Amino acid sequence: MSAHCLRARSLLNCPRFLRRRWTVGSEYHLSSVNLHTCRALSCTSVTRNLSNPPDTPEDHDRIQAKLPLKSILRNARRFRDFDMEGRVYAITGGGRGLGLAMGEALIEAGAKGIVIIQDLCFDLQDFTTYTPTTLILSTLTSVDRGRQSEIELRNHYTVYALDRLESPHPDFLKVKEKAEKEYDSAIEYIRIDVRDNTQVHNTFAAIAAQEKRLDGLIAAAGINHLQPALDHSQQALNDVLSINYTGVFNSATAAARQMFNYHTKGSILLVASMSGLIANKGMTSPVYNSSKAAVVQLARSLAMEWGRYGVRVNSLCPGHIITPMVEDVFRKNPEARAIWEAENMLGRLAMPEEFRGAAMFCLSDASSFMTGSTLVIDGGHTAW
Repeated sequence: MSAHCLRARSLLNCPRFLRRRWTVGSEYHLSSVNLHTCRALSCTSVTRNLSNPPDTPEDHDRIQAKLPLKSILRNARRFRDFDMEGRVYAITGGGRGLGLAMGEALIEAGAKGIVIIQDLCFDLQDFTTYTPTTLILSTLTSVDRGRQSEIELRNHYTVYALDRLESPHPDFLKVKEKAEKEYDSAIEYIRIDVRDNTQVHNTFAAIAAQEKRLDGLIAAAGINHLQPALDHSQQALNDVLSINYTGVFNSATAAARQMFNYHTKGSILLVASMSGLIANKGMTSPVYNSSKAAVVQLARSLAMEWGRYGVRVNSLCPGHIITPMVEDVFRKNPEARAIWEAENMLGRLAMPEEFRGAAMFCLSDASSFMTGSTLVIDGGHTAW
């Protein structure tokens, strides 16, 4: 067989990214380096009419079939800083929406255990019927007189979701099914009141005692209340602040205490909001906005206190996200969506899944020199 035929045959069996070709008459030529590489990858003879270009979908599929498996080509150290394997995290506000999406991402990244703790919030329109509800899962027993709660974490990956609802949100059930089938993980449903400092600290102590470590926290619990400042009741004021600020404070200190006890360095992410940085058009919620501003400042203060112990604290300020809480805003104020989309540089609102990468970055070693910072992800809303 002639030399140019050998070159042509090698070209047809060579991945597109290895080719360097040019035409001289009717012949294809390769550089000597790429030719040897292509011959190594080539394992069968291919007959081809050189008058037709080799870049058809059929050629591409055949070439890909000859390549080594992607797991062989991938550099195992490439994303080492994002590896969560063997770590244990807690997430408050994780029964649905943003917190649930972040918890799912951490499981996929290899975290050993994710405890999702959803605050026991309530409908602010009816304060008289609300009473704090105790835990309802048999494997989590709150014990009086300061003794630890007992949690049995089962299987290799375990998630405990604590929420206010009597039954899990449908989104939670979907993640539970996916976690069990694809990651051999268990997700259980529990209720807790993040405003109850003793209950929160007992829960975190039990988690750390079971796993002998705690590597971090995402504090995503929060509620909103749309009402002008002059119409705000004292009850609404107290309850928004008690969940959005006091609950976050309780969760962060409970997590840090266990991280210190077990000498685990790690990261705490407090979910604030761009509402803590600006006043949103179309959303009259002065108490919510100021509570999120307090969370931003809390992250800075805790970062200053705990940095010397290897515990980093940052805040995340998302823009408008399509979550059950935001959908409730739209029901009460239908004009809000159009206003928010018009104010956004991307002309749309975010989805919870778009913050998975932010959670992985902030909790992993990839952000090892980041503390006391505020990460704003808002589609350009605050950049006008």
